[in-house]
Amino acid sequence: MNEAQRQQWLFAALTTGAVPAAPVPNAALSEAWLPEAALRETGARAARGLEAYRANAEGIAERALAATFPTVQAMLGVDDFGHLARAFRLAHPPERGDLGEWGDALPAWLEAHAGLAAWPWLGDCARLDFALHRCERAADAVPELESLRHLETDDPSRLRLLLPPGSAVLRSDWPLDAIHHAHRLAGDAAERAFAQVREKVAARHGETVFVVRHGWRAAVHGLDAPTADWLDALLAGADLERALACAGATFDFAAWLGTALRESWVKGVVASND
Repeated sequence: MNEAQRQQWLFAALTTGAVPAAPVPNAALSEAWLPEAALRETGARAARGLEAYRANAEGIAERALAATFPTVQAMLGVDDFGHLARAFRLAHPPERGDLGEWGDALPAWLEAHAGLAAWPWLGDCARLDFALHRCERAADAVPELESLRHLETDDPSRLRLLLPPGSAVLRSDWPLDAIHHAHRLAGDAAERAFAQVREKVAARHGETVFVVRHGWRAAVHGLDAPTADWLDALLAGADLERALACAGATFDFAAWLGTALRESWVKGVVASND
């Protein structure tokens, strides 16, 4: 058995729960060479080892998923989230060694889960959790403030404004910002926040948020429609002229830029020579 076959055997055992015939290190070591009792013991040891390995892998995967989706875990509870994480792992096993990259399929999986139909906002909450997670894992932005001089001298149609890596805009039919904020409070403040969440859910109040790094932590900022359209256009690579057109006449670029510079939302400006 070569290394590729050994890995395939191990993966099948871990993901299906069934233990295939125990692999032998060399084709010559077959039943003709090993007594039947020794072969049974080899299979038993392999089964015990796989069970321990599987339990450890499940625990690591569950903790990784909880770290990536803290709001979802808080909404479901630790025990129910653990059951969900194990079911999700069977449906969408990690495809690479870095578990920090695992979980992008969870939002859609939650929305398709019949048992979670009573919480239709759960998928969007998972999307926000994952956006925050990816934002914090993104490369550090090195501000190029000198490039802002292009805003004074160049045609807006030749300029692109760059946002920090990992930035994202999320739109939801549910009070996404309010739900996220409420789960980070405690005591009386949390009770008041959850009361507001319940009112917004009952009214089907949708919210749009901007995810962006603030230092080394990702933060959530609520957005009005013009600002959301503006940021969506920038993230799609639009030049300033097109981005401003998307934002509409009510968008105050000067006010936004002042806030963006203060909060380090701008990486720099790129001028096209075309």
